[in-house]
Amino acid sequence: MPIRLVQFVRPAARVYAPAPTPTRVLRRTYAEHHFPGNKAESLEHSQIFKISQAIQQDHDELEDYYNRIINSKDHDEQRRFQNAFVWELARHSIAEELVVYPTLEKVVSDGAQRADQDRAEHQKVKERLYEFQNMKPGDQNFIPTLEVLFKDLKQHIKHEEEDDLVKLEEALGLTQSKELCQKFEKTKYFTPTRSHPSAPNKPPFETVVGLMTAPIDKLRDLFAKFPDYKKVKPYGGQSP
Repeated sequence: MPIRLVQFVRPAARVYAPAPTPTRVLRRTYAEHHFPGNKAESLEHSQIFKISQAIQQDHDELEDYYNRIINSKDHDEQRRFQNAFVWELARHSIAEELVVYPTLEKVVSDGAQRADQDRAEHQKVKERLYEFQNMKPGDQNFIPTLEVLFKDLKQHIKHEEEDDLVKLEEALGLTQSKELCQKFEKTKYFTPTRSHPSAPNKPPFETVVGLMTAPIDKLRDLFAKFPDYKKVKPYGGQSP
């Protein structure tokens, strides 16, 4: 019986290309994760965000809401973005005071002075925000009040982003920065959603007052109008 020789051919080695590296940081989903009555706010981004990136994104969103109010002639649309602006700025400010500024005081050499200046700037903004949140589109001082408020806010944002956050990131390092970001985002779940300028601006008293006033604010949010994320392009129509 003849012997048949079988030739075994080694398959070519499979080459796996490395996963592409993201060219930009992922951003939070817009209003579908944001406003009361929709889905809970996503924390997915906090797994990769540094604290400075999370704060800067809040700043970007506030500027977007501001521009939508200023550029709109529709009172209903202005009211919705007014509520969004107040909601986001109130939560953002208190979360910074509870989480970010105490950390700034601990890890940066002149952090106490920086934090005190930030709190003073916040107080000025809170007082303006308190006036604005009680106005209605169509009121004579509605737009002028918002413009003055945002001018003060922009000065604070510039100082915070170009100076304080730079020093904070240098002192923290990447891992601690991401951990602080997660804490910052989680804290916003429990903060008031309207301005209360007479409330304390340092823990633990701010924490106690915040826990008392937040449920009242959140109940009011249930009856307020917010932007419809299905009809609104996120971030001013720009891709994140």
